[in-house]
Amino acid sequence: MSNSSNISHKFVNKVKLHYFTPSKRQLWTIIGKDNEYWLDPELDYCSCKHYYFKTLSGKDKCQHLQSLNELIKNKNYDKIEFSDDEYYNFLELLIKDILQK
Repeated sequence: MSNSSNISHKFVNKVKLHYFTPSKRQLWTIIGKDNEYWLDPELDYCSCKHYYFKTLSGKDKCQHLQSLNELIKNKNYDKIEFSDDEYYNFLELLIKDILQK
């Protein structure tokens, strides 16, 4: 098993796609060791501390980003559907949660 597969394996059943309809907006989160993190696979972004200290300085991607694409490809995530009416409240709560950590 490759290193990325080992990393991905520990995040199985911990990735969530928050899908908003009818706009088809998507927000990804992953449950890490201590917190839940916001991910954006298109921007290669994660809200974890490793992302800020390592990934942005040109070192390795955080383990959350390393595993996300494989988990998406293998459909190892939970899809939770919301109405677009809930988007801004959801986003506000997610940001508040991230800032409190």
